[in-house]
Amino acid sequence: MAETDIQGWVDSETKAVEAPADHGDETRLWLRLLTCTTLIEAEIRRQLREEFDFTLPRFDLLAQLERAEDGMVLGEVSRRMMVSAGNLTALVERLVESGHISRTTSPTDRRVQIIALTEFGRKEFRKMADRHGDWIGALFKDLSARDRDVLMKELGKLKGSIRGALADDA
Repeated sequence: MAETDIQGWVDSETKAVEAPADHGDETRLWLRLLTCTTLIEAEIRRQLREEFDFTLPRFDLLAQLERAEDGMVLGEVSRRMMVSAGNLTALVERLVESGHISRTTSPTDRRVQIIALTEFGRKEFRKMADRHGDWIGALFKDLSARDRDVLMKELGKLKGSIRGALADDA
């Protein structure tokens, strides 16, 4: 499915509605959350690609580095982005080549690579981040401030419930 063909897309939530007896409330709620996330992510990917010729993973990496004035070691970036260091290698290489980030060897351990935003990367990220905020705002435009507050509070409860369930399983 092309990301631009969202209108014709039948999501999992819609499929569950077609057979409600097959799905409990929790499953339908999870599918609604998944559908919303998928729609938002597809639109952000499309906008980044069309307006900046940039991918979401590259944007996410720059976002992590933007918060780290002195840069970060690859292992820390990997942990924060929840991807393997191996998955970051090609991404980092492309961003080094484009001038968005620099890569240096740690002065205390030559095996450790530190990546950081360049001035160019910082400026470009700021442009993208500003537009990203506009895109998110447009997607949430029909929610009032109260709706957003309630949703944040309820999703916070859900997050706590999930973490509790995961801790119980550990």
